[in-house]
Amino acid sequence: MSVRRFPGISRPLCTLLFFLTALVWCVPARAATVLEARLVAAISPAQADMLDDALRAAADKHADLLLLTLDTPGGSIEVMRRMVGSLLNARVPVVVYVSPSGARAASAGVFLAAAATVAVMAPQTTIGAASPIAAGGEDLPKTADKKVRNDLQSLIRGLADKHGRNVNWYKRSVDEAASLTATEAVAERVVDFIAVDARDLLVQLGKRGLPTAAGLVRFDGQSAVIEAYEPGAWYGLISWLLDPQIAYVLLLIGVAGVFFELTTPGAILPGVVGGLALILSLYALSVLPTNAAGLLLLLLAGGLFLLEVHVTSFGLLSVAGVASLVFGSLLLFRFDGQSALPLTLILPTVAGVSVLLIGAGWLLARAQRQKPRSGIAALVGQTAVVRRWEGAKGKVFVHGELWDARFSPGRQPAVLPFKGQDVRVEAVEDFVLLVAANPLPPADDRQP
Repeated sequence: MSVRRFPGISRPLCTLLFFLTALVWCVPARAATVLEARLVAAISPAQADMLDDALRAAADKHADLLLLTLDTPGGSIEVMRRMVGSLLNARVPVVVYVSPSGARAASAGVFLAAAATVAVMAPQTTIGAASPIAAGGEDLPKTADKKVRNDLQSLIRGLADKHGRNVNWYKRSVDEAASLTATEAVAERVVDFIAVDARDLLVQLGKRGLPTAAGLVRFDGQSAVIEAYEPGAWYGLISWLLDPQIAYVLLLIGVAGVFFELTTPGAILPGVVGGLALILSLYALSVLPTNAAGLLLLLLAGGLFLLEVHVTSFGLLSVAGVASLVFGSLLLFRFDGQSALPLTLILPTVAGVSVLLIGAGWLLARAQRQKPRSGIAALVGQTAVVRRWEGAKGKVFVHGELWDARFSPGRQPAVLPFKGQDVRVEAVEDFVLLVAANPLPPADDRQP
């Protein structure tokens, strides 16, 4: 078989072109690199920082896309806006994947899905309920509600339109708190498709094509390399601190620690631990949507237990303190997007803290009713021996120590005490003992 000649092209050049073409076909294409980050929490500044770091890491690794696995009840509007801005300005495409089954993209999570380059849901997941509410869970005032809704509607309409999704449904999610299952969301073009896991997602996305600035990019999803993003210890610490249950426990530890420090000054350790716990809890509560009434009830409980120490109420103040702890705990986190604290946490915690505070108050009250057993106050009521006395003052010996002494007001006897006579300590004033002379025994009973 002869090689067909092309005008102007020599045999060696044809041979070179043939081998170069064969080489291109034989070299395998680079496998797609995917960085996977997980956002499984309420939306807070910690999650916003994590997303920024994940996007930066994906760009530094030259990853083809960032896969953001999402399961959130929602959270702060301000933080959500920051995260939406990060998604819109990301240097790599972002795929938001509501997963695993049973997960949700609620409230602020709807905006993250709308802002994603590709939005995917796992089976038996839900999306929706993006209506704004106040931090305490109640409806916003009429004027404020209208302003916030209009603002959020314009934002979500723009996000949905940018990616060719159902603008009307996203608007209803804000207006009417509409929600959908995964199957319904795909049917109504709210998300792009359903995937059972991350590998299935990449296989489908590779065939459909990943939207980029240069157009659709298709790849072999089966051979794509998935790298897990590790947010680091700082994100773990902040996320732990911003957990409502942790913030609640820290708050009660803080109240108990401050109570112990106020009732037993000088103990130091309870005050230090309690103060640190209280500061950390108040930081967490400033970030979390917290019900002010619940927080005030918890602080009131600490004040009632403190009053119990100084006021004779026959236990009524302690009962009121326990009631304040219970109702404050129930109300502390009652808002949309964040469930109330479970009774399995509230009841044991309230019982334990109540026992500690009531027990400490009872011990302190009992100690206050007892006579001092040590220190300078313990000298009151003791018998001292006169060592020297001149006029209205002198020196007395008590408990192995020599003290300055003078008569208590109005207790100066007609006859000055003599050396060796017993006197009774009635008070201590500026390290001087105020004494009164004991009655002298009958003359016949005096020792020579």
